[in-house]
Amino acid sequence: MPKLLAWYHGITRAAAAACFVAVALFILYQLGGQVFPYVPRSADEFAGYCMGAAAFLGLADALRSGDHIRVTLIGDRLSASGRRALDWLALALGGGLAAWVAWYITRLAWDSWVMDERSSGLIALPMWIPQAAMAWGAIAFVVAMVELAVRMRAGERMPGGGDAEETASFEELAAQSARASGSPHTAEASDGRR
Repeated sequence: MPKLLAWYHGITRAAAAACFVAVALFILYQLGGQVFPYVPRSADEFAGYCMGAAAFLGLADALRSGDHIRVTLIGDRLSASGRRALDWLALALGGGLAAWVAWYITRLAWDSWVMDERSSGLIALPMWIPQAAMAWGAIAFVVAMVELAVRMRAGERMPGGGDAEETASFEELAAQSARASGSPHTAEASDGRR
């Protein structure tokens, strides 16, 4: 199962990268219309579809590698069991929201396919194509959330968050900044001396 998940997430990651490359190519194509004698038709529309697909397709890989932004302001001040409970709460809320988004986008893509909905641009693209890419990314994100829950159940910590010992406090950062700037008044105030 881990090899299958790694393969699935690898394909999703490659699709996200391909969508980002497509965004760049569509932008270059549109900019070329300013220099060369052609009219770039629907390039901005297709770049937007690729950007949306890339954002959704990249969610699972970002979660698996710990690249999502985590606010650890509260968690770093809790005990180990409190941090773990907070991680589970965040995973449950995030997983529920991700599942709802995946369901909604998948249903939207299905409805667009059934009704043969087309874009309103110069090139009438079937809307289920970009919506299906977004649905694939949302489903991959839910799969990554479930995978993370299984790993956390086995005792792993949620990726991407620093331990309280590894993270400098605001006061420590202010003191380091004051020492680096060479201001004795600021350094004394930030160290708590008067």
